[in-house]
Order: sequence, then structure tokens, then C-alpha cells
Amino acid sequence: MMKERSARQIALDTLSASRKDKAWADGYLKAAIRQSGLDHRDAALATRLGYGILQNQQLLDFYIGAYCSQKTERLEPIVLDVLRLGAYQILFMDRVPDSAAVNEAVELIRHYDRERAAGLVNAVLRRISSQKAHLPEIPQQDMVTYLSVKYSHPVWLVRRCIALLGEQETEAFLACNNQSVPTTVQYNPLKGSEAELLRNLAQSKVEAQSHPWLPGCYTLHKTGDLTKIPAFREGRFLVQDAAAKLTALAAGVLKGMKVMDLCAAPGGKSFAMAMEMHDQGDIFAFDLHRSKIRLIQEGAERLGIHCIHAAAGNGKEFIPQYEASADVVLCDVPCSGLGIIRKKPDIRLKTEKELSGLPRVQSAILTNAARYVKPGGVLLYSTCTILPSENECVTDAFLSTHPDFRREELRFPLPLGAVPSGQITLWPQRHDTDGFYICRMRRCF
Repeated sequence: MMKERSARQIALDTLSASRKDKAWADGYLKAAIRQSGLDHRDAALATRLGYGILQNQQLLDFYIGAYCSQKTERLEPIVLDVLRLGAYQILFMDRVPDSAAVNEAVELIRHYDRERAAGLVNAVLRRISSQKAHLPEIPQQDMVTYLSVKYSHPVWLVRRCIALLGEQETEAFLACNNQSVPTTVQYNPLKGSEAELLRNLAQSKVEAQSHPWLPGCYTLHKTGDLTKIPAFREGRFLVQDAAAKLTALAAGVLKGMKVMDLCAAPGGKSFAMAMEMHDQGDIFAFDLHRSKIRLIQEGAERLGIHCIHAAAGNGKEFIPQYEASADVVLCDVPCSGLGIIRKKPDIRLKTEKELSGLPRVQSAILTNAARYVKPGGVLLYSTCTILPSENECVTDAFLSTHPDFRREELRFPLPLGAVPSGQITLWPQRHDTDGFYICRMRRCF
């Protein structure tokens, strides 16, 4: 039982780190699992618990509140997290017996020196277990609140999505955010053929399926720790969602071009563009954080890419030596990340106020980036969010003050095809990609 309890402790620590330290759950989980030495089964349990609780936190709190004598917001955080852990196993995990979930939760609360809360934890979880076939219904008088609780998304985001999509598609979007996502990878032509990649994956007992509409991409299943697969270590593929790959395609890079990527870390889009260029040309990859430059360099080395020059740089600050010199400039700007909630469930914990200043930063980076584009060159703006305030509103404002730039038609593989408007918002429930915005602009003079 110790290993399972260790997996549960890692899940609890992940919840605490997300709440107190603003740590990203995916990064924290991966690091904690590696340090713990858990076997594959228990690592999967820790991951399932950590992600699952974050994906369903408001719904779990609704049920806990229905059977708890105290209001959930008044419970000590560790007590509430242990209740969420137990309730998630009871309501969402068939392989864990209810009695084991209750007993483990009681042991955990004692492990964290909260003996006085053991009785409460035991009573609440036993009531949830006995009533799980007859749980209280979420009130539906207010559709915003109903969807917020059912799918554990903040009210402000649900309200804004309904304004964009309507209630029915908003529900599809929220439901999609709570589903698991297979790993998508891009074949690296610099490290052998696709046939060799598939053979290598098969030898590692990894299941690979061709992406339904994006050539050279595959979805992987049964990967375990991806970094331990020989094909990964040998650089035969790049882990990258289809939406990010489309960004590289939208750039339209060719051999010999000079490209600038202003917010590059950890380097995925620079890598994808380098592959499109057959590693011939120059890609100057900048990032604000010096600590992340090494990530770009290590990734390029693993993938056999030599045309990337990584350096620290603030996307808002002009570098005169690059003025009007680049064929393509990419601004994959810092954003709210609301298009990748299904991969980073703790993004939903952010408040509207926390994100309100992002358009100013995005506009500053885009305006600075324009100075690097040579006449006839391309300026590409992208985000991994679905909010118009960070997307169309930013590019509309930019174009209104820069008459030398205009949007230009995007061309993608079918079923997307041509996008005459020059901008597109991808949605997981529509396109089975991350939520993503891409806008292509050309400097006319």
C-alpha cells in the first residue's frame, strides 16, 4: 500500500503546488514522479489523480459540500484536498474500491497531522460512496453556473465562451477540456525516414496512428515515459500538437530564409520551421528567460538541427541590427493559455484579473516584431488561447496603425484548406487540436 499512498501523496502535493506556488501541474507531476522512483502503474495513478482532480475540482466541491457539515471554503486546504482525492476515486475510478479510497484518505489526513479531521473525512466520503447513485443534481436555473460547476471552469470563462459560441458548443468545448489527449508528434525528416520512425516506435511497443489530416504527424499511445523511448532520444520526432505544426506551415518558410522567433522557448515552433527549411537558412530564436535558452539548444541538438541560433532577448525591446532584415518573424506571444486547458488543467484556476494585462504585452511584442520584417516579408502572430481580446483584437489594433501590413490568405491541408481572411481560431471541439489562433500578415512596402 505504501507505493499507492506515495502516488496519492504526489497528487496532493501537486494540488498544493498549483494553489500556493502557482506551479504548473504537468511539470510538477513529471518531476515528482521521476524523483519518487514510482513504477509505471503508480506513476500513472499519480498522474490520473493529479490531473483528474484539477479537471473536476468545482464538481467535486459541489458534492463534498452536499455532505459536509462545514462549507468547503472554510475547510483547511489540505483537508479539502484529501476530500477531493477520496471523492474523485469514488466517483471517477472504477478500479479503486470505495472502501480503499475512504481508508486511504483517512490515513493520509493523519499522515499530514490532521487527526481531528479524520472523522470528518471518513464521514463525508462514506456518505458520497453510499449516495453515488443518487447524487444531488446541479441546479440548472442559471446555465452559466450550471456549466461552470458541471465542467469545473470559472464562471467568467463560461460566460465569455457562451457569448462566442452559444450554450451548446460551449458545453462541447468545456467537456473536451476534461478529456485525455493522446500525444501528437511530428516526424523529423532530418533523422531518417518515416518508415524508420514507425519501426523504432513499434520496437518500443508504442502504438502510432497517422494523424487524420496532417501529413507527417502521428498520435502515440502507450508511451510511458516518452523521454525514455529510443526514437525520442535519437531525435526522430518532435512532440507537437497539430495546431502548433500549422503555425509553422502558416509561416511559409523556405530553404535559405532568415527567420526570427521572438518568444521561442522551449523551441517547438522554431524546430518545426527548421524542419520545413531542411535545416538550411537561419532561425534566430529569442526568449526573455535566459534559463530557457538551454532548452532550445538541447532540443535542437537532439533533433539534429544546426540553423537555430538561440539567445536571450525581450520581445518588446528593439534590436537595431535586425531591423527590416527577416523574411519571416514569428510572435507566438505569452497568453492566457485557455486553448490548452485539456493539457494544463490548472490554467482554469487563473482569474480574469490575472489575465487582463496580457493584450498590452502582446501588442507591444507584435509592434516591435514588425520592425524586423523586411518589405515583402511575413509577420506571423499566434497564441494558444481562444479569447478575441488576445487574438483578433490585438491584430486588428496593430493593422489599424500599420498600413504597410495586411492579412494574407492562410493555406492548410484539408479539411481546413484555404482561409482567405488570413486568420483562424482553432478549437478542440471543432478541429481536435489545441485551442489556437494564427494570423498571417505581409509587409507590403
